[in-house]
Amino acid sequence: MKALIALILLVQLPIHKAVPAAPPAPLGCDDPESEAAAEFSVNYINSRSHHGYKFTLNRIENIRKISQGPNNDIVFLELDLLETTCPILSPTPLENCTVRSFAQHAVEGDCDVKLQKLDGKFSVLASKCHSHADSSEDVLQVCPDCPLLASLNNTEVLTAVTTALNDHNSKTTDAYLRLLEIGRANIQYAPAHIVSVEFAVAATNCSAEDAKDNVEACQLLPDDQSNFGFCKATMVKQPSQDLSVDCLLYGHQVPTSDPGVTYSHPGYDISAGLGPAVVQGFINHNLRLSHNNPFASESSSSEFPSSALSAKSVAKRAVAVVAQHDKVPHPVGFVPPPPPCPGKIRHFEI
Repeated sequence: MKALIALILLVQLPIHKAVPAAPPAPLGCDDPESEAAAEFSVNYINSRSHHGYKFTLNRIENIRKISQGPNNDIVFLELDLLETTCPILSPTPLENCTVRSFAQHAVEGDCDVKLQKLDGKFSVLASKCHSHADSSEDVLQVCPDCPLLASLNNTEVLTAVTTALNDHNSKTTDAYLRLLEIGRANIQYAPAHIVSVEFAVAATNCSAEDAKDNVEACQLLPDDQSNFGFCKATMVKQPSQDLSVDCLLYGHQVPTSDPGVTYSHPGYDISAGLGPAVVQGFINHNLRLSHNNPFASESSSSEFPSSALSAKSVAKRAVAVVAQHDKVPHPVGFVPPPPPCPGKIRHFEI
């Protein structure tokens, strides 16, 4: 009888169903994992940029993580970058590069990056970037007397670059330098007429003295001896005339396993001048970077979903979070937490 009663009681006991585990909270733009993914992406972008200057992270606009299995995630990032004063050829580590100030006519980069995080290690599956200079109106509103970026094929800019490099080559006892590209330029008209230019150079197999006799024979050094550098020059045209030139060669840099910067063209000989056709008519080098990993698996397709990274979706998400907190009663003085994205601004907003 006791056994029967125990069995009846056991049958009547409530059955507790297993509660499914809650899905992981979405990543916030300022979470350590998000910042690690962004840092990896920025280093990847700079390592594959062939022109202009290095870029640094200003803000993580959005992030989305999709699990592909144990220790295997696909991460979508939308990044805001800012141009630094370090040329892309410079060996200076990015953390030591200064962000170009707002008054110096800043340049912003926008990048979408798709990564895979497998067993804790990131790899880039796809990336798309472009960059643009801040509007002239914004710069002049803050700094009315600041010179603006000039077109790189402006006649005064070309004259300044030609004069500056010829001046350097005529005075140096080292290698004869050839122009690789003009990095940026600005022209100030008042109170003095000043043209300021920055340009990348490379050493040739001739000394500056030898080049005086046969400059056409001077070629860039081969890859295993290449020596790139950078020059800054200021030409004062009015009220007096003056020229200052400062060129720095970085020395040969041993390439790493990660493909970096290479220049396939032989450089420009500007001893006889530099024509506008040589340089394109833009004011900054566009960070035109687009890469798709051909070895990405189907589940890790390198295509960006249209809904993955969208400024509108970020804005709606932020509004929804604020609205949700507004509906819930809170004690006096309560400050709702910030939305998970976009993240903090590290420098300034353009």
